[in-house]
Amino acid sequence: MSQPVSSPWLAPADVLASSLPTAPPADAPTRKELKGMLADRVDALADLQRKLYADDRFSVLLVFQALDAAGKDGTIRKVLSGVNPAGCQVHSFKSPSKEELDHDFLWRTSRALPERGRIGVFNRSYYEEVLVVRVHPGYLGGQRLPRGLKDVGADEFWAERMQSIAEHERHIARNGTVVIKFFLNVSRDEQARRLLARIEDPKKNWKFNAGDVEEREHWTAYQSAFREAISATHRPWAPWYCIPADDKAFMRYTVADIVVRTLQDLPLRWPELGPDEEAELQTHAALLKAQLGTSG
Repeated sequence: MSQPVSSPWLAPADVLASSLPTAPPADAPTRKELKGMLADRVDALADLQRKLYADDRFSVLLVFQALDAAGKDGTIRKVLSGVNPAGCQVHSFKSPSKEELDHDFLWRTSRALPERGRIGVFNRSYYEEVLVVRVHPGYLGGQRLPRGLKDVGADEFWAERMQSIAEHERHIARNGTVVIKFFLNVSRDEQARRLLARIEDPKKNWKFNAGDVEEREHWTAYQSAFREAISATHRPWAPWYCIPADDKAFMRYTVADIVVRTLQDLPLRWPELGPDEEAELQTHAALLKAQLGTSG
């Protein structure tokens, strides 16, 4: 399976002790330059997706996790803007339904995994079960787990969940799904500015959710949960990329570049025809040329 691409944003081994950046480096390209660079990556991704589809051996799963207002929706929209909609599947996972709660926590996302030849996108994912649920363990009460109440929510419980996630990703990677995970890392101040913009701009009022402001009270707990989840599940076959999210142009280009370079590393090939199939094509070509000559 393909190794993660070389990138300064690849999750470090000591992520628990690291200070993950939220802003681009000082020598980052200008926003105008980034816009052109993103357009180039979008075109390249469109071509690679067609080859991925024709090859029909691999699928790609892009997992996006972030705090509110980090820019997941806009990044997904911009990065995949050139991809044939038939070759891309986007799923947003919110609060689980009653049916989903009657299954294990990986069930609902497993049903949405991309088919071979397609790019699948998870806007939030099974990682919510070790992020928001960890910050709000009361949600576990609705999951009717078959273990004692004193065990649910303990450190061992979360370690087991993260182990299940890592094993799940290993399984799908073995079977041809290329897993790329992005943590869009927004700062507390930038998040506040973006939430405030949703209030002050009438065209953005519909995006505002009072719960997003309330969740800011749990900032430290979320940071801890993200770091531990990333550290426990960062693998060569399912790498995490921690992308600075305070500058949207830089974030979008960086995500697009990682996706393109990952696909470029895959042994994709256009299907080749055998001698009999090639001869049949030539027969059909001759027939079509004769019909064009007749109609002319």
